[in-house]
Amino acid sequence: MTETATVTSKSMVTIPVKIMRKYGIKEGDKVSFVEEEGHILFVPKKRLIDYYGIDEAHIEEIKKAIRELNEEHRREAREG
Repeated sequence: MTETATVTSKSMVTIPVKIMRKYGIKEGDKVSFVEEEGHILFVPKKRLIDYYGIDEAHIEEIKKAIRELNEEHRREAREG
């Protein structure tokens, strides 16, 4: 997909709607501009809340790991 935008006199660029929809960019979202090998990459920055639920497929393993860490901390506290 190729989209074109124009830089305004105030150095602003409007992100084309197709790009915003495709990548889930919303008003107020942050973006980064990354220089790489003579090119500028436009990278949407995700908020932590956007990752909520991403680990759902591994929830039992995560819970088990948390329980093990908690037990290890308790054991160290008793010994220390």
